[in-house]
Amino acid sequence: MTAQVPRGLAGVVVTETVLGDVRGREGFYHYREYSAVELAATRTFEDVWHLMLEGSLPSAAEGASFARRVAALRTLPDDVRAALPAIARASAASGPMSGLRTALSLTGAAAGFRPVYDLTADERREDALLAGAVVPTLLAALYRLGQGLEPVEPRADLGHAANYLYMLSGREPAPEHARAVERYLISTIDHGFNASTFAGRVIASTGADVAACLVGGIAALSGPLHGGAPSRALDTLDAIGTPERIQSWVRERVLAGDRIMGFGHPVYRTEDPRSRMLREIALGFGGPLVEFAVEVERQVEAILAELKPGRELHTNVEFYAGVVMEQCGLPRAMFTPTFAVARVVGWTANILEQAADSKIIRPAARYVGPPPPVPVPAA
Repeated sequence: MTAQVPRGLAGVVVTETVLGDVRGREGFYHYREYSAVELAATRTFEDVWHLMLEGSLPSAAEGASFARRVAALRTLPDDVRAALPAIARASAASGPMSGLRTALSLTGAAAGFRPVYDLTADERREDALLAGAVVPTLLAALYRLGQGLEPVEPRADLGHAANYLYMLSGREPAPEHARAVERYLISTIDHGFNASTFAGRVIASTGADVAACLVGGIAALSGPLHGGAPSRALDTLDAIGTPERIQSWVRERVLAGDRIMGFGHPVYRTEDPRSRMLREIALGFGGPLVEFAVEVERQVEAILAELKPGRELHTNVEFYAGVVMEQCGLPRAMFTPTFAVARVVGWTANILEQAADSKIIRPAARYVGPPPPVPVPAA
């Protein structure tokens, strides 16, 4: 028997989870029992990583031990390191996300990842930690190789966010930049059953290895309707150019039925709490770009309220994420990959949760083609 469901599975509950939820009408989301935004304001990335995979926030001693544990996993296997120049060349036109799919798959193979179906819970967790630790190293190396630069080796004495920025630029980042990026990373670790998380869980339900599950998540995240919007939101600011052009530019796009990148969310019916947090971070930096972004937000929301009455359309996480990452010196090509640095932790937590359930995810489709059977014509 089959049940008819909305397109895109909108609002359909497909499983139970202890990892967190999004309450879109309230503008609130949480990791386990804690507000995700409060975690981003008060804890380190490694602390929240521990929360997602181990189930609890660590004490200071536990947090330091966990941070040392994952920092020791950042170094790439020799076979993967040797293959990265070729992967970077092959993905030069499509970018680091495409290269990451190949590089992470190779890393899983080189590290001996086996199907989660065949592993104990502890063995699955070890694979999950390794994958989360190496993704920033892979992305930074692929980016630098694509720029004609040598990869920078990870430093175990730096936190997760600071080390990522260091590997990208070769320079130790300013503390305020490292903390701003860390807060962004924490805020994007998980966000309900989004497309990439669901993709990873579907693959995990088959019993595949952790790397295979993550490659599926990466593929989903690379789509511009999911994780590909932070740089596009900045492109919108560039296209508008000046405050005087906001009204005409936005009205023209809205009346043409175009989407304004960085505005609207499929779940939130109020302000995206991640956007609110990132706006505060951006305002702390200040400067012409931030001032322009705030004015664009103000006028776009007013225009949308006028032209689309009754619909709550506010900035989403991508709008101010792009502004903050630009202020911290991240190249635009690395905006979506930076999203992946955070989301890989959420994916692995979901993969571990799904692996504990041996039921394969196998929905049905409703056939709407010509009525069968039709006789096969002769060649």
